[in-house]
Amino acid sequence: MSDLSVPRELAKLDKGRLDAYASNLAFYSGEQWPPARSRRMRRLVVNYARVVVEKVTSYVMSGAHLEVVAAPGPGEASEPVSSAALAAEAALSLVAAENGLERLDYETEIDTSVLGDGAYKVVWDDDLGRVVVTAPDVQGLFAWWDPRDRRRLLRVAERYMVSPEWAAGYGVVVAKPVVAVEYWTAEKVDLWVGETLAESKVNPCGFVPYVVFPNLPVPKSNWGVSDVAVIREVAVELNREFTALSRIMELSGNPIAVLENVEESADIAVEPGSVWELPEKSKAYLLDLLSGGGVGVHLDYVDRLYRALHDLSESPRTAFGDNARSLSGVALEIELKPLEQKVVRKRLVRGDALVRRGEMILALLDVFTKTEHGRSGRVAVSWGAVVPGDVNADVDREAKRVSGLLSSARSSMGRLGVDDAAGEWKQRLVELADVAGISAGAAGKNGGGVGA
Repeated sequence: MSDLSVPRELAKLDKGRLDAYASNLAFYSGEQWPPARSRRMRRLVVNYARVVVEKVTSYVMSGAHLEVVAAPGPGEASEPVSSAALAAEAALSLVAAENGLERLDYETEIDTSVLGDGAYKVVWDDDLGRVVVTAPDVQGLFAWWDPRDRRRLLRVAERYMVSPEWAAGYGVVVAKPVVAVEYWTAEKVDLWVGETLAESKVNPCGFVPYVVFPNLPVPKSNWGVSDVAVIREVAVELNREFTALSRIMELSGNPIAVLENVEESADIAVEPGSVWELPEKSKAYLLDLLSGGGVGVHLDYVDRLYRALHDLSESPRTAFGDNARSLSGVALEIELKPLEQKVVRKRLVRGDALVRRGEMILALLDVFTKTEHGRSGRVAVSWGAVVPGDVNADVDREAKRVSGLLSSARSSMGRLGVDDAAGEWKQRLVELADVAGISAGAAGKNGGGVGA
């Protein structure tokens, strides 16, 4: 791409991807029918697309927590507890609190599930004197990856609308909102306001400060597929069926009068106590739309659509709180297994994105605050359980893992849902030191008494 025409070049790129974003977002928002030919035409929208996305999101993001794990040294069987790693983890927690990352991650997961792709941006803000983490709208993102390493971003362009006042701050005078474009490489960053290159400077980060990731991956592509696209056809058919049933029920409450061998039907009213005078050999009756089992056919079809919806979304009815068989334990886990498998697939992608975001945060802190957090260990992510389980059994299992040197205590705390595993472990070390000191003091007194 020529640096002299970045905004114009972007206008020609990825039209199919951007159109799919707009279509999925509109469907999620409830625009699920073609334009109506009449305002009197009834069209129900049973928005399962929104419900499924938000339900799965609540499962995916439960218990997400970043930690910094120090690498084991020679001859060490487990990951050591390092003060540097604890300090790096505390720095990540502070950045998370300053940027409200718990809420941002939830909102980003909704966006990613609906649109099909998500993104984070990690930069240093000189005015605030801290790391700022945002979630750019992927509808304005364009990305180029290294063809030899599909995880490495080479360039990113971010396009968004700005006000005339904002543009004036960069010396660009416009009368109405205009498009701005940030064009990032590892070496420099350019800011375009409209067709004007308003600023060009050295990239202070030293890397492209974006993490772009798919909702669910598409083979041989860096872009993903939306959860909405998977259930769109079934959701549309459900809308049609519910609308048909609604019309049938409306007409059954306002019955249709059928007249045979009658030339004129003036003053014919369908109401209690009405009397009709009909010519000889004519016949009148009310059309019963509920007779003959016609409604039952529709209801059976709706049940099959429900089944298809839950199968395609991998969200069993039990995940919506409908546990008619009172399942628990292993039986409940088996029932929710499709949802668990979908959540695991999503967490593989989200975990990689969160780790890369954490590494960027530590890298910026090292550059601008002269720390060495990036050398303290590797960034890892832990997740909460997908399926509700027996808390006591979970604790016993994690205790056996720790005692058998199969897991670190902090990792086990994270799996058990402890919000600040590093802080809890640090406090535990203080307690152990106190107990050791008390025990040593008591032993000294006892030893002195015996010697005397």
